[in-house]
Amino acid sequence: MKKRIVRITAALCAAALLAGCGSISSKDGGYYTTEAAAQESYNYDSAAGSVDSGLVPENAAEAATDETAQKIIYNASLSMESTDFDTTREALMTAVEANGAWLESTSLYGTEKDHDRTADYTVRVPVGSYRAFLAAVGDAGSVLNISESAENITSSYIDVQARLSALEAQRDRLNALADQAETTADLLEIESQLSDVQYQLENYTRQLRSMDQQVSYSTVDIYLREVATLTPTGVTFGERIADAFGGGWDAFVGFLQGLVIALVYLWPVLLIAVAVVFILRKVWKKRPKKEKLPKPAQTPPPAEYPVKPGDGPKPKY
Repeated sequence: MKKRIVRITAALCAAALLAGCGSISSKDGGYYTTEAAAQESYNYDSAAGSVDSGLVPENAAEAATDETAQKIIYNASLSMESTDFDTTREALMTAVEANGAWLESTSLYGTEKDHDRTADYTVRVPVGSYRAFLAAVGDAGSVLNISESAENITSSYIDVQARLSALEAQRDRLNALADQAETTADLLEIESQLSDVQYQLENYTRQLRSMDQQVSYSTVDIYLREVATLTPTGVTFGERIADAFGGGWDAFVGFLQGLVIALVYLWPVLLIAVAVVFILRKVWKKRPKKEKLPKPAQTPPPAEYPVKPGDGPKPKY
């Protein structure tokens, strides 16, 4: 009996060591030697209709499904504006549907009345349609800037795969031991080990599935803002002067429109003010004028004569 328990315990220890060795070999056996840079990012300005990826290769879709290729996650962030907010939103939704993408999150702020609406979208795009989707976004509105990043997760991916293989081998070994168990105590011990191995298998399987989804579907964050006039994109001095003149005239027209709207809003106050001024003027005109009193005649000052010696009062003795 003691010998059987010792054999089962030794087998369990061997299975555990097998799992540990499998995971270590994935790290020390040269799997990490082919990994490229962990992350790269690019930022550049682009005008409407000219957005293109300078980071994602054309064969990204084949690389995402190839087990021997590098596992790279591509992400992008765009900021854009439009004078026709509704049309641009519809064009973005059309681009999402046309490229097999889906919205992960969306939010809308502002009102149509105030023309200050903004929208935030997080879109998951198949990596094979990534470049086409960016081009469609560029056609939808004026893209001010775009930032792209590439994260290489090949090392982590291979490590998870190795751990899964080791755990599967450990599970098979435990199942074989369970078939050979002769007592209930031995069977319960083996089942406890199997339960722990199964939990780890599910956890690593979930991680691997998440990595596959991130590699196969790129994340694109889009910020859209409604504006009255587009941000100037001219690069020459003449174009900047022309944009400045146009912007100044638009600002002047906007100021006049705002002034007229403010006066319309304040018409009751203005009407009351005009009535008060009119009444005060009437009252002021009806008040009797005060008569001016004549000024008293002024007597000329006495002439001054020079005092001679000996003049004046004489002293009394």
